[in-house]
Amino acid sequence: MINTYQTSLAPPPVPPRLNRSHPVLIPAQLPSPGHSKPLIRFLVGVVVLHLLLSVGGFIYLYHIDKMDKHPSAEGKAALLSSDKQETLYKPLAGMVVDQLTPRDPTSGFLKWDIKHSLLKKINYYKEVWLTIPESGDYYVYSRVTFSKGDSAKPLASRVLLRKNENAEEKVVMRAYCSLDSNTERKSIPQLCTATQGEVIPLEKGNQLSVWVQNLSLVDYTEGATTFGMYKL
Repeated sequence: MINTYQTSLAPPPVPPRLNRSHPVLIPAQLPSPGHSKPLIRFLVGVVVLHLLLSVGGFIYLYHIDKMDKHPSAEGKAALLSSDKQETLYKPLAGMVVDQLTPRDPTSGFLKWDIKHSLLKKINYYKEVWLTIPESGDYYVYSRVTFSKGDSAKPLASRVLLRKNENAEEKVVMRAYCSLDSNTERKSIPQLCTATQGEVIPLEKGNQLSVWVQNLSLVDYTEGATTFGMYKL
């Protein structure tokens, strides 16, 4: 007999239910360890580089500010050397009075001993006038010591200026002094000094000299009567 209940065919599949949903699962990709390490290293490098630049900039600015407030010995030496060189090339004069000036007491102009005077870039004219070589502001000083008094006029010293050797003279500085008139002290030598100094704007070609009312009243001892100037 043939067994009709046994067969080799598999049973038919069960059809899906229409009222039941089936979730579709999509597997997420995990980050690859090989790609994440370089990115982290790059970010760390950027942060460290920014930190180093910030610290370096702060140190540099602090060093510059400290150098400005407290220059180094080399910086001070360079500044002094520069100032010294600039001073060497500036016009200046330090005049010593000629002890033989009183040949003509009535002329009034003090004559200068050119051989023993100091002259840098400043010329002289007839041993009386000093000629300005460069326009600018000059500090002019004069010291005239008197050994005798004048019964009619006060003892006076004047610095005269003229634009050139043919121009008219004018007084730009003046100073006075007086001697003791006590007759009981006539045996003691009487001296007084008229001193003056002032900044004067001068032009190239201007000339300066010192004038007194009577040259025989001046003390010609070395260092007692001087005249000079220098450009600022």
